[in-house]
Amino acid sequence: MLKSLLAAPLLATSLLALTATAVLADNPMVGGAAMFPTKNIVENAVNSADHTTLVAAVKAAGLVETLQGPGPFTVFAPTNAAFAALPAGTVDNLLKPENKDALVKVLTCHVVAANALAETVQGMIQADGGKHVIETVGGCKITASTEGGMVVLTDEMGGKAKVTIADVVQSNGVIHVIDAVLLPKM
Repeated sequence: MLKSLLAAPLLATSLLALTATAVLADNPMVGGAAMFPTKNIVENAVNSADHTTLVAAVKAAGLVETLQGPGPFTVFAPTNAAFAALPAGTVDNLLKPENKDALVKVLTCHVVAANALAETVQGMIQADGGKHVIETVGGCKITASTEGGMVVLTDEMGGKAKVTIADVVQSNGVIHVIDAVLLPKM
């Protein structure tokens, strides 16, 4: 009896470790880094080598505290290459203190106040006949559709971004990595 009482906490700890490992194994790597479902969006994003520009922009916009909050949030996270594809000088201009409002607008057009996994987004697209309009925290409307089996987001300017890595689970939502920056009408 004493042996089984002593073994119970060890068994519980082992099961918890196995569960955490299984969840982590299901979470994709992003930018060469493990993404932990127990960490929030900012805590994970800072470890991605592919998202240094996004992290710098979130800091400059003063959105760190918000994205560390309880959420839930769905973040469509552009890579460094996505930011680099913008016209020359765009990122540097947006990062200037006098352009903080425009930067906040651009960034919040990548955030939805919901925890929308890929299956949910694809279901909404299908239910709406192939296109689903998503309203973002920034008040932008992005249109989700599918092309070649991939989810594609079309911004208010007609630009398109493909989801390249879906369902990166966070403690306060989910990240979907995208290959272009979504731009609002300004």
